[in-house]
Amino acid sequence: MQPDERLPARAEPDPSTTVDAGRSTWRVARSELDGLPDGGLNMAHEAVDRHLSGPRADQAALRWRGRRDERRELTYADLAEQTSRVANALVALGVAPGDVVVTLLGRVPEMHVVALGALKARAVVAPLFTAFGPEPIRERIALGAGRVLVTTSLHYRRRVAPVRDQLPTVEHVLLVDGDRRPEPGTTSLPELLERASPSFAIAPTAPEDPALLHFTSGTTGTPKGALHVHEAVVHHHHSARVALDLRPGDVYWCTADPGWVTGMSYGIIAPLTCGATCVVDEGDLDADRWYSIIEEERVEVWYTAPTAIRMLKRAGPGPAAAHDLGSLRHVASVGEPLEPDSVRWGSEILGRPVHDTWWQTETGGIMIANVPGAELRPGSMGRPLPGIEAAILASDADGDLLLQEGEPQVVDEPGAEGQLALRVGWPSMFRAYLGQEERYRRCFADDWYVSGDLARRDDDGFFWFMGRSDDVIKSAGHLIGPFEVERVLVEHPSVLEAGVIGTPDPVAGSVVKAFVSLNPDQEASDALAREILGMARSRLGPAVAPREVRFVDALPHTRSGKIVRRLLRARELGLDEGDLSTLEPT
Repeated sequence: MQPDERLPARAEPDPSTTVDAGRSTWRVARSELDGLPDGGLNMAHEAVDRHLSGPRADQAALRWRGRRDERRELTYADLAEQTSRVANALVALGVAPGDVVVTLLGRVPEMHVVALGALKARAVVAPLFTAFGPEPIRERIALGAGRVLVTTSLHYRRRVAPVRDQLPTVEHVLLVDGDRRPEPGTTSLPELLERASPSFAIAPTAPEDPALLHFTSGTTGTPKGALHVHEAVVHHHHSARVALDLRPGDVYWCTADPGWVTGMSYGIIAPLTCGATCVVDEGDLDADRWYSIIEEERVEVWYTAPTAIRMLKRAGPGPAAAHDLGSLRHVASVGEPLEPDSVRWGSEILGRPVHDTWWQTETGGIMIANVPGAELRPGSMGRPLPGIEAAILASDADGDLLLQEGEPQVVDEPGAEGQLALRVGWPSMFRAYLGQEERYRRCFADDWYVSGDLARRDDDGFFWFMGRSDDVIKSAGHLIGPFEVERVLVEHPSVLEAGVIGTPDPVAGSVVKAFVSLNPDQEASDALAREILGMARSRLGPAVAPREVRFVDALPHTRSGKIVRRLLRARELGLDEGDLSTLEPT
């Protein structure tokens, strides 16, 4: 990533457009961090090295529990040494500032060590979700021009080796377990670290230097690579203290996968800047296991997802009653709207209500939240954090902005629905869609970032989520772009065309459903449906692939030929053809 390619001109908002209160908030938030001697700012320094001269050096930074209940603990001093070894190893491989280091790792300590070590070396960290299949992984690595990939032997064999010859930018594949089973064309990371120095001096790092590359799906075309800079750590730290009530020495558990933005921002960076002890669990969601972790680790702050809450609710009150959950001080959720019943369930079962928070990959950190100690309105996203200005912009029935003389109009009337927008200028605001400057610019109207979410604001300033203005599917907290799925489905020789939507699911919120029209010489059958689903799962992975295929004679289109997914959703609701015709766009 060349310096002149990092940040489009739109990434530097005019400071005069940010209210004085916001500027003051960020000045104070910045003063709570350490900074580098030259006045720079580096995420890894704020998360790890700055704690070495104080009482946190010997405190546990990570407590890891493996699938088979293995245990590992790293102090802040341990983490500093291991991340320095990673930084030195990357530099020895020729990794330069701005080069992209891709991680394909689950909830293991190596994820923290590699990500923070790469940030020390001023590389850009691009985490990927391990449930992705080969095709989504290939596409994202290619989009980011990843130079180094760090993963496990198993993930490499299953997900990377099939597409390795299609990744010309990847010069090194480092296996965190390569000392046990080396794979052809890979390098053992443990062997590199044995030879690397445990000391590393972080070079001058400007706040605007790129740090994180998070991929998020769109409704059409390729995934978007949202680029964040080192200054984002100011917002990570500030929001963790305000929205999550994180304090030095707290035992904190974020259940998000590190392949997504929540697992990076609030699973790794934010809690460590606060001096917390992070619980990391490799195991899958199981009610008894999760309640045991809260009890045994004495978790004080817990950040999870509505999908997890719904699965725990489904298990009934019995598992929770068998454990002491009294250590919990604050419980919060993220990823999708939290139902009012789940808020109340938290009070009854956990002894603490669940506080919803709202933010996006593009915002980089929590924007709106039901903060601890303030009024909590079940079903609401909450109110903007200090330093954040949020508004509802007028939009039409399709969610598109209504402009007056080319400018968006702020809706002052409480209860009116429109586009949720944020005044630009917060530190963790994404600075680019990598290589897609025009797509990036379309996210902004005047000095507002337009989120794509429809919402309303009540009389007291609480925001309420109403839906998406596009077709992105949110399943178990993950964003899935319909086109990403559709273009794989149409590669099946029997498929003429495919349209994908999200359908309600009591646990995941939504699951992917595919509508498929077949080539004229093909006949629909259960066997063909299973064959198509199997191909999709092998290519996309179970987190992205459809759960169901429905065969249709034809898909609805606009006059320009685009698939009208909202008509597919309408058909799921049982509307007749007359109702459907009224929805047809012109």
